[in-house]
Amino acid sequence: MTDRAEVSHLLRRLTFGPTAAEVDAAVRAGAAATLTRVLASIGGAARLPELGPDPLAGLGRDASREDLQRARRQARAQVGAATRWWLARLAAEPGAAEKLTFFWHGHWATSVRKVRSAPLLLAQQQTFRRYGGGPTGPLVRAMIRDPALILWLDGQRNTRQAPNENLARELMELFTLGVGAYTEADVQAGARVLTGWRVDRAAGTATLVPRRHDDTPVTLLGHSGRCDVDTYADLLVRHPAHASFLAHRLWIRYAAGAAPSPPVTARLVAAGSAGTTAMLRAVVTDPDFAGTAGGLVKQPVEWLVGALRQLGVAVAGLPEPAQQRLLAGLRALGQVPLQPPSVGGWPVGAAWLTTSATLARLEHGRHLAALAPRAVAGLADTAPGDRLAALARLLVVDAWTDRTAAVLSGAVHEPRRLLALGLATGEYAVH
Repeated sequence: MTDRAEVSHLLRRLTFGPTAAEVDAAVRAGAAATLTRVLASIGGAARLPELGPDPLAGLGRDASREDLQRARRQARAQVGAATRWWLARLAAEPGAAEKLTFFWHGHWATSVRKVRSAPLLLAQQQTFRRYGGGPTGPLVRAMIRDPALILWLDGQRNTRQAPNENLARELMELFTLGVGAYTEADVQAGARVLTGWRVDRAAGTATLVPRRHDDTPVTLLGHSGRCDVDTYADLLVRHPAHASFLAHRLWIRYAAGAAPSPPVTARLVAAGSAGTTAMLRAVVTDPDFAGTAGGLVKQPVEWLVGALRQLGVAVAGLPEPAQQRLLAGLRALGQVPLQPPSVGGWPVGAAWLTTSATLARLEHGRHLAALAPRAVAGLADTAPGDRLAALARLLVVDAWTDRTAAVLSGAVHEPRRLLALGLATGEYAVH
């Protein structure tokens, strides 16, 4: 792997689509310095958009049908504004922070379709930004109390009189431990520990209501006695299955699209004791990482955001109809931020490589090319015989296969069409 291929591979995985200029700078700085710089962006919080109060939170029991319909329209408008804001942020931030925020969003998959509150989903994002790069203990403690997650998994219905096991089950199966690391008795005990939380939508908080909470002793993950939510979180992150579970998830999303080998898992677990950022560093410096090049399918959001960055399209500067069309393209591709299809999140791998997805990328690529006159002009200023190389440089593609090059060659005299075709290629969809 050449120096350029090495840093391109690093940046493609840790960020949302590096630009050619960013790759040039990384080659000059070297892989080690580039890695340190990119990971340094992780941590802190974002300045959130001003959405106003949650419209549904202000409805009283005597609200009319018209009041409810108006509040729902306002809530949908807030969701649209929040989604457009995050898409613009994803495309504007060059480091690894927002890629990691998006990873956690797919991991702790929470959908605004059920929660119906853009402010609560944005607050959940802030939790990912603050705690997502460090040790997972503080993150799990915060997420157990997260209002959006509680609503998503029916935690507000979990009372001492009628325990609801949804949150406890998914907390262990999908978020921290994985299948086989807990028992049904652990689910039942965990549900009891999580009883009594009530969400205040207006305040954006979750509060423990003592009269709804079951505080009797439990036996949970080998611990017997009284157990509060912080004790539960600590039991989860100290469980032998937790570190390897996270290592698998990071490797699948950032490296290979498939589970790591036992030796790779062991190396990631050993490095990850300092937190998720340290484990991410271990992923991209692992001896097996270089061999994953060309083997990870981009999720639609990764595909679109990378294209926006490489084509120099400033989402925030686009008129709202153009931003809406970008989101319509994501809907056609099957992935819209804030709307994971289930608690299991979005799929990985070949699920994104269907014939219909390829056609959708081609159609969306035409729209993106129309939004990028400077990128098209840059290709037009290049001699026709050099345009395939210029396109590869623009899109940070290491090389075209002979078959793809033959297809692209038919469009070298039409720079805008060439760019649209390049965005729809397998080499761009799989990195």
